[in-house]
Amino acid sequence: MHHLATSLLRPSALALCLTLIFCGAAAPAADRVLVNAKVFTSNPLQPYAEAVAIHDGRILSVGSRDEVRATASADAEIVDLQGHALLPGLIDSHIHAVWGGVVSLLATDLKNELGSVAELAPIATEAQRSGRGMSGDVLVISGIPLPIWSHNDALSALFNGPAYAHQPVFLHGMDGHTGWANVALQQRAGLTAAYLRGLDEGHRKYYGYDAQLTPSGFAVDEGLRIIQAKIPAPDARKQLAGAEAAVHYLHSLGITSWLDPGVDREMLTAYRDLAAAGKLTAHVAALVVVKPNDPAPLAETLALQREFSGIPGVTMPGIKVYADGVVEYPSQTAAMTAPYAITGKTGDLLFDPARFAALCIEADRRGMLVHTHAIGDRAVHETLNGIEAARKANGPNALPHTITHLQFIQPGDLPRFKALGVIASYQLLWASADIDTIDLVQPYVDAAIYPWQYPARSLLNAGGVIAGASDWFVSSPNPFLAIYQAETRRGQKGVLDANEDLPREAMLYAYTRNAAVAMHQLAAIGSIEPGKQADFVVLDRDVMTITPEALRETQVLRTMVAGDWVYTRP
Repeated sequence: MHHLATSLLRPSALALCLTLIFCGAAAPAADRVLVNAKVFTSNPLQPYAEAVAIHDGRILSVGSRDEVRATASADAEIVDLQGHALLPGLIDSHIHAVWGGVVSLLATDLKNELGSVAELAPIATEAQRSGRGMSGDVLVISGIPLPIWSHNDALSALFNGPAYAHQPVFLHGMDGHTGWANVALQQRAGLTAAYLRGLDEGHRKYYGYDAQLTPSGFAVDEGLRIIQAKIPAPDARKQLAGAEAAVHYLHSLGITSWLDPGVDREMLTAYRDLAAAGKLTAHVAALVVVKPNDPAPLAETLALQREFSGIPGVTMPGIKVYADGVVEYPSQTAAMTAPYAITGKTGDLLFDPARFAALCIEADRRGMLVHTHAIGDRAVHETLNGIEAARKANGPNALPHTITHLQFIQPGDLPRFKALGVIASYQLLWASADIDTIDLVQPYVDAAIYPWQYPARSLLNAGGVIAGASDWFVSSPNPFLAIYQAETRRGQKGVLDANEDLPREAMLYAYTRNAAVAMHQLAAIGSIEPGKQADFVVLDRDVMTITPEALRETQVLRTMVAGDWVYTRP
């Protein structure tokens, strides 16, 4: 990483020609020259420029206006950007785009904004009346703040009363790992005291219940499966509508490419249908979830790769693995090296380390990247062990194995990211001093581990590569909110360890070049360099120099993919 320069470096045109993967709408016939811009290229050898030329959807040249104009055709279109900032198209290295479109844009999503259970009453009434909250005959409200789970009596009073006696209701937590079902939905799912009595403690812990084993309605991770199995899934038409809405929404935030972890056949079908209609103006790296403990963990992924190969704009470069759950009370399913207070448990490591290592070795041998959800420090440690086994077995290579979330990292593991070439796909919008990182975590996590929460600067100083990510629909996909948060770590309760803040430029690299590395697409996207795809975002302010507070209000004016404008701010 290069710290923010205090003066503009003189640009020079690069003569590099690359073999690329292109996507999006057909490129314009004539060359186009973007001039009078404050260009951040995300190319460490030429970080800044003032003009860019485009030919046939690719970047022709980068440099001063005169240098760039000399490379374009005589009839090139000149676009004056009037001093606005021009960045490479932004990239999200962990985002559930299709599902985010369905849940956040087409359904009822509270986006973690709810003060009390009482406020849910009118929201639920409107969600049911309008149909926006209905999945089949089940009322579903997503984005519920985690502190709401501590008010089970109020939830029960609202949704188990006469008005909802025959209306199944499901509330989905903002973390995507927790939820609550009313009695009508519990009965449909078979979630009863008798069902809980039939479970051993290892499986019963995923449910909330009282002394008589009467379910409270709360469930986490594995416990959500029998509940969600009774909620009708979005049909193909809604999945396609969600994908289309997501593409437009993400373009409005300057996002032109993303890694979508956890896709299934229905989501891949939505991407394929969207591409066939000429509406997938983005590049997507799609990953299927695999379970290392399964007898043949790669079988489904390999079958889907064959079935969905050749979709314009979509690659399937690897797999996703869950190492653990989440750390917040009352879930506490993140795998930790020291036990949680009160329960004395250490969370759940979701794979056998030896089986995970074997999976990493086989995936790496096949040229497939491994992208792992790991939140607790033990989950991160064991994930690094598995990747280390692959590096030792197969030798060094350019595969960007990735760990995402990384809420807690042991100090001794920080240098291993550089040593093993592991990318940190970080959702640093979460690095905020709020209830979710303090009240629901600090009283329960070991005092020696707690200070190492989202240790971004320590990871950067240890040579780690950080890629920007949001985990939308779980949280906002707006990159500028995340960049602000990474730089300030401010929240309602103060600052979450100011020593772990990140420089502005490091975050700009995180959402461009480094995220392209995480997608295994740096040869095609991620920086403004000759030969790469012409993906750009034009902003209303100079994000390299403005204050953090002003950064939060950044607006995208235009977004370009493969040489075509795909979004213009109304």
